[in-house]
Amino acid sequence: MSEKNESPLEGMAQIDETIAQLMQCKPLAEKTVFSLCEKAKEILSREGNVPNVSSPVTVCGDIHGQFWDLMEMFKIGGELPDTNYLFLGDYVDRGLYSVVTVTLLLALKVRYPERITILRGNHESRQISQVYGFYDECIRTYTNPNVWKALTALFDYLPISAVIEEQIFCLHGGLSPSVDTIDQVKQLDRIQEVPHEGPMCDLMWSDPFDRCGWGQSERGAGYKFGQDISAQFNHTNNTKLIARAHQLVMNGYDWTHERNVLTLFSAPNYCYRCGNEAAIMEIDEHLTYTFLRFAAAPRPDKPELLSRVPDYFL
Repeated sequence: MSEKNESPLEGMAQIDETIAQLMQCKPLAEKTVFSLCEKAKEILSREGNVPNVSSPVTVCGDIHGQFWDLMEMFKIGGELPDTNYLFLGDYVDRGLYSVVTVTLLLALKVRYPERITILRGNHESRQISQVYGFYDECIRTYTNPNVWKALTALFDYLPISAVIEEQIFCLHGGLSPSVDTIDQVKQLDRIQEVPHEGPMCDLMWSDPFDRCGWGQSERGAGYKFGQDISAQFNHTNNTKLIARAHQLVMNGYDWTHERNVLTLFSAPNYCYRCGNEAAIMEIDEHLTYTFLRFAAAPRPDKPELLSRVPDYFL
């Protein structure tokens, strides 16, 4: 019984060893993943729905299991703890390495809790990740769904959004007709599966568009929101920018709504076939933005890559 209750992640040395293993794209033992989830849950439970993030910080969009591109991103943007990071969600699904990608980010959160903020994306959910690859990858890696169950339960604790220096509202998707203020986001019950509708769903699924007002989303969840909506939200909340991810943009970043909204996408050559560049955004202590764009990284598995890409991509 005592052996079963021993944690494989007691102490910084063990966490550092775990990070070093994951940096080599080597999945953790099942027991270690369970321990990592418990430690991450303790840390995330102390964060609110909208943690305050200090500058300087580097903001990152979708990763989607593209592990080697995440490693390239750390080379370009700097490694923790020398660089502070804010990730906007969608760490799993579609790419080939969701397990090591998301567990690495969680391990970095455990090791450097004040240096990295990890938000929830629409793919950090049980329903979506069962369809787009993460569940199947967990079964291939561990021969059972227990790691998938542990990680998706942990996803319930990820913050919904963040605010950088009270000026930049950061989230995965977009705005909601049910949410006028950031204080309303702070009052939501986030410890649950992403609902099919309502404000929490909207914040992870919505997109900007070039009309005014609200529109129906072709995604089947969330809304389209216009420039008048984002301008009013920034005015009401005394913010200067809404920074979000969720959409493929070919140059890695895209300004919309007269710079009220910024979309960041950090998965280059998305789905190993889209040919897009990726970008991250460095924000200095003066809230000046610098964009670092990068292409897909070389992959040790590239000769066999195309034969391994699952049919999850739309």
